[in-house]
Amino acid sequence: MSTDKYTALWLSHSSISAFLECPRSYYLKNIYKDPQTHHKIKITSPALSLGKAVHEVIESLSEIKTDLRFRQPLLDRFETAWKKVSGKKGGFLDKDTEYAYKQRGEAMIRRVQNNPGPLGELAIKINMDLPYYWISPQDNIILCGKIDWLRYSPETNTVDIIDFKTSRHEEGKDSLQLPIYHLLVKNCQNREVAKAYYWYLENSDELTPKKLPDLSKSEADILKIGKRIKLQKSLNKFDCPQGEAGCRYCRPYERILKGEGEFVGQDEFGADVYILSKNSAQPDAKIL
Repeated sequence: MSTDKYTALWLSHSSISAFLECPRSYYLKNIYKDPQTHHKIKITSPALSLGKAVHEVIESLSEIKTDLRFRQPLLDRFETAWKKVSGKKGGFLDKDTEYAYKQRGEAMIRRVQNNPGPLGELAIKINMDLPYYWISPQDNIILCGKIDWLRYSPETNTVDIIDFKTSRHEEGKDSLQLPIYHLLVKNCQNREVAKAYYWYLENSDELTPKKLPDLSKSEADILKIGKRIKLQKSLNKFDCPQGEAGCRYCRPYERILKGEGEFVGQDEFGADVYILSKNSAQPDAKIL
């Protein structure tokens, strides 16, 4: 089969997670388009907006020369980033909730400012807007994703994968995030990966080391899921495991389809963004 980016199945950590949680949720997040606007739909939330603002500040530093990264106070950068998610467009239904989340974000940024760690060291950027590679040209499947930070060690010409966490919960042992990032870094640039870390910005000044996943096993596991998604896509069959009543993952999106959400704008990819009222049973957001 010839490769075609426009007809290929694009896999990412978020899309795979959605499929494993609920195929119907995957469909509504990744395939469905509003028949009126022809746009995909998304639901924003305070936790997602917090992660977005903090990541914007930190990740932008990798594009600045090492000795100039902290010339502008990071809290000033955070204030600019927060304006993009303030109010309903960030999922905040009241000022008290927004204030609490913003305080959490400011505390994380202060932690980074006072303990820059790897952010004060050399870093590289993969020269792609969205890093991707053909995990299976035969099946027309692409793996993609953005890596938060790649620390560069000139002595060994290697890189370390660093992922910033703004959630209060630790990443699960069965998470495919690190396997996906390891594969992307391996296939989208030429340096070997030496180490991997998570940085839990809510409660730690230090990096948490993680064991590098086996590349062959990771690729096989992810490709297996990709083929399942392709099969269900060809059958146009994305049912919720809990039946027509739905589950905590797909139910919020079903509410949007019923007109129960409030449209708050479009995101940077042109998707229609909605919020739901406090009494909606939204799933806990996963911050990567």
